[in-house]
Amino acid sequence: MTWVNAALLSAATLGLVSIIDSHLISKRMPSLGSYLIPAGAVTLVYGLVIFKLFPLPANVATLPILLALASGIIRTIGITIVLYTLQKEEVSKVIPVIHTYPIFVAILAALTLGEALDWTQWLAIVITVVGAVLVSLNRTPNTSKLKVGKSFGYLFGASALLGIANTISKYTLDYISAWNLYSLTTFCMVGVFLVLFLRPKVFHELRGMKNPRSAMSLIVGNETLVLLSMILFFWAMERGPVSLVSTINTARPVFVFFYAVVLSRLSPVLLEWHLSKETIALRGISIAMIVAGITLVSLY
Repeated sequence: MTWVNAALLSAATLGLVSIIDSHLISKRMPSLGSYLIPAGAVTLVYGLVIFKLFPLPANVATLPILLALASGIIRTIGITIVLYTLQKEEVSKVIPVIHTYPIFVAILAALTLGEALDWTQWLAIVITVVGAVLVSLNRTPNTSKLKVGKSFGYLFGASALLGIANTISKYTLDYISAWNLYSLTTFCMVGVFLVLFLRPKVFHELRGMKNPRSAMSLIVGNETLVLLSMILFFWAMERGPVSLVSTINTARPVFVFFYAVVLSRLSPVLLEWHLSKETIALRGISIAMIVAGITLVSLY
């Protein structure tokens, strides 16, 4: 498997994760905290197992470990903002805005990691990011104007945080493996989730759920997909330029779009989603741009 294929497979897996996240947060779980506490518990188990199977290198310095932890905290804050927004916005509008982060990664990687990109690779990044943002545009009712969601500013900030986290992660992968980075990141995620959401109210909400078993099973399955997607993403980042790996990851909105279309047709109860002809046309153009950008990247 090449780093290009790994990054693309990670994007496809994360697209499914986004759909399940949206369903759990908006329909199954009483609150964001009641979702993240059990999800964090499952993630902690996976992190401990991976940490046991793939211990840190014996001679690794302290700085890369501290930076890996810092990247995990920054990444978790960005992800939390995304999940909070999923409570209020349609998943197909949230995920694309987040994927402006390759612009931040490309700039930071050039300044701090010495990654040099030629004009075709910069063009690929711009085309892909613009395509991702276009997917998030929606038509204002009874007008011909397009607008972005109300949470665009928060999501753009989360995008910057993810860009910073990815750049730091790339540096640490010169000293630790993708498996090490995953386990350290999960420990940070669990820590942040506990600080933000470990409240008596959350446990009361969990005890009051009507069908907890099916929801918990879905959470376990979803966190397993998260494990797969993160390992693939870090593995690709370890072997390829972080700016281009991040760019390929912006294919995630394409997968979200297709998954949403299929699920809304097969199971409207799981995902209600209505598309106008104009929206389909706009998103068709944006998907074509993302595919074109990734194709340019794959020629690297």
